[in-house]
Amino acid sequence: MFDKRFINAAIDRSAENPLDRRRFLTAAGITGVGVGVAALGAAAPAFASPEEDGAVSDAAILNFALNLEYLEAEFYLRAVYGTGLPSNMVDGIDPQGGVVGGHAVPWKSAAVKAIATEIAADEKAHVAFLRKALSGAKVSRPQIDLQTSFSAAAAAAGVIPAGGTFDPFASDENFLLGAYIFEDVGVTAYKGAAPLIYNKTYLGAAAGILAVEAYHAGIIRATLSSKGLAAPANKISDARDSLDGPTDDDQGITMNGVTNLVPTDANSIAFGRTAERVLNVVYLTPNQIDKGGFFPAGVNGAIVASGNPGSATS
Repeated sequence: MFDKRFINAAIDRSAENPLDRRRFLTAAGITGVGVGVAALGAAAPAFASPEEDGAVSDAAILNFALNLEYLEAEFYLRAVYGTGLPSNMVDGIDPQGGVVGGHAVPWKSAAVKAIATEIAADEKAHVAFLRKALSGAKVSRPQIDLQTSFSAAAAAAGVIPAGGTFDPFASDENFLLGAYIFEDVGVTAYKGAAPLIYNKTYLGAAAGILAVEAYHAGIIRATLSSKGLAAPANKISDARDSLDGPTDDDQGITMNGVTNLVPTDANSIAFGRTAERVLNVVYLTPNQIDKGGFFPAGVNGAIVASGNPGSATS
């Protein structure tokens, strides 16, 4: 089912730090293929690994995704339950940070609460999956700001006046707008990262997570539209676009006065963001820095810096 040389190369590449290979195989879900660890160690790769060409490792990519999943999970769990991830799901390498802000939303709509509850469960499961897959190479949860960051983002988008306060946990409508900031970014992050993943097992998993994030984004966009929140949502879209480089890719939930629930290009293909561009959005700056916004001390792992101002690529 799996070529021995491919598995060996994939494991070598994914092991950013010296991992126990048997644990890695178990986490990757490729046990029971009749391949012993000793045989794997003896098999030589049939091709050069991407690191030899200067490519980033799978572990670095997955850890970058894990930072974003920590952020989303903390947001949704707090919105639904008033508390975030348990202590046994936030440890790892690099400094572990706390979470500022967040409380249970005083829900008025059972339908919106049900959406939030389902997404919270999905994001928690994504965190668990990535942590298991990365094993000893997983990064810990970084510092996360769910308070002043939302106010800064809303003010930058013109949703609230400069210096005002925006609490995404204050109402169903505020929650949806807060979720909208994350969901479209999550889709574009996985779309941008997928071509860089070398291990096909993890590429398949990333594609699966991308699909779930796209479902989430579609639900949030449709619900915002049904509640007549296109105007503030479109402002958030414009703000994201102003942060992530000169290209005009981000799309609101209406375009030219027409409902636009599925943001695509002319070929109906979703666009992707590089990791650096994703960090521009979550750091809330168009400049090249390594912390800010939702991550006051930066993200953990090997990929930490946002993109250069005025550049289409990092």
